[in-house]
Amino acid sequence: MTTAKTTALATALTLGMTSAPLMAELQTETVDYKVGDTSFTGYLAWDDDQKGERPGVLVVHEWWGHNEFARDQAEKLAAEGFTALALDMYGSGKVADHPKEAEAFMKAASSNMDQVKARFMAAMDLLKEHDTVNDQKIAAQGYCFGGGVVLNMARMGVDLDGVVSFHGALGSPLEAKPGKVKARVQVYTGGADQMVPSDQVAGLVKEMQDAEVDLTLVTFPGVLHSFTNPGADKVAEEFGMPIGYDKEAARRSWEGTMAFYNEIFDL
Repeated sequence: MTTAKTTALATALTLGMTSAPLMAELQTETVDYKVGDTSFTGYLAWDDDQKGERPGVLVVHEWWGHNEFARDQAEKLAAEGFTALALDMYGSGKVADHPKEAEAFMKAASSNMDQVKARFMAAMDLLKEHDTVNDQKIAAQGYCFGGGVVLNMARMGVDLDGVVSFHGALGSPLEAKPGKVKARVQVYTGGADQMVPSDQVAGLVKEMQDAEVDLTLVTFPGVLHSFTNPGADKVAEEFGMPIGYDKEAARRSWEGTMAFYNEIFDL
């Protein structure tokens, strides 16, 4: 286990981005852990000036892998009063800078749902063990690939208070069943997201209604995939991908998520 105040894991999606200056009380820690024979690298963030235990939030990265954007989200959550762990679903050092490489990493990580759950649960256990965390108050949020991961964890009945998907895949080989989903669910998606078309959105609504899941879904008209990531426009230009940052959608989805956490954690 190693400690670091800042970490720079550059990828194409975060080129040109800079992290917000860290305040003196914000603590960060790079953590190495294993699931089976595979090594993973996560990133913890918490406010050391805040006393006592607080809710923990898992952050699941985009298909690019555990990069600076995921770590930035953990730091933002720490600034809001949570302890956050940006986990790693691919394995230490597996961070893509080209869509083909990202797709290969994503497919390998998603090929076995039991493997996905094992990697998620290992990170969740790690977060719960942190001395600042109330292990009875845990949520997870994910972006793109990670948004699909957190929804699948909810479908599988993982004991989470809530999950939030930002421009995540909504279709899944898994299906929520009545009485199995413990988490409340929030979904933020772009109305012009070609990677998450309207039939996926409608399918999720029906699935969650049939399973009697507490679902809040927000669609932003005209907004593309990856709308939370300021690096998306550069990637769109470089690789011709139909993605784009949207400042207003990013702001509204973040504020909605903070209100959601305040409610489910009774803060």
